[in-house]
Amino acid sequence: MNYTSPVWSASALITIDTQNDFTLPGAPAEIKGTSQVLPNMKSLLDAYRAKGLPIIHVIRLYKEDGSNVDLCRKELIENGAKIVAPGSEGAELVQEIRSSEYVALKADELLPGGLQAVGPMEWVMYKPRWGAFYQTVLERFLRERGIDTLVFTGCNFPNCPRTSMYEASERDFRVVMVEDAMSQVYDKGIQEMRNIGVLVCGTGDALRAISL
Repeated sequence: MNYTSPVWSASALITIDTQNDFTLPGAPAEIKGTSQVLPNMKSLLDAYRAKGLPIIHVIRLYKEDGSNVDLCRKELIENGAKIVAPGSEGAELVQEIRSSEYVALKADELLPGGLQAVGPMEWVMYKPRWGAFYQTVLERFLRERGIDTLVFTGCNFPNCPRTSMYEASERDFRVVMVEDAMSQVYDKGIQEMRNIGVLVCGTGDALRAISL
């Protein structure tokens, strides 16, 4: 038995931090390359929506007083930088990945740990640090729905996607990294993911697998 092979029919698609302030050209915290992977992310999202499979958009929200911000960025926010501030347009998901039912994010629900529905099988979830599982209800949410495979896309591989994939692996989820639907990917990182049993593939391969 191959314990790490994806079970696509029991998978969820995860997008990480694909918000205006991190994605749009010229945005205050733009991560280079994120806008370029949006077409691949959209293709995967469309496929998951068509199949009725779960989608979770994991995001950051930085309170303007810096009270919930990582230590490495805390001073920046305290000094007045407004990045993914609750209630701001910069905190919203980029237009390209929104569902047709998308509504503005509700920070008062997300910050305490709730998930906001933005489609029939689609939710947004706030994470307070790099990893999607750290101080969140994500694992319980997935287990309750019989999900055993997580397919990762989104913004800035070295930080939040990488950490989230390690966290998923240590919780015995099967993990897929779609390398051309994620920004800031590099060769050594791909090898490190493969070393822990992550399937690293392209968007085309993932779409073919989902369609079976």
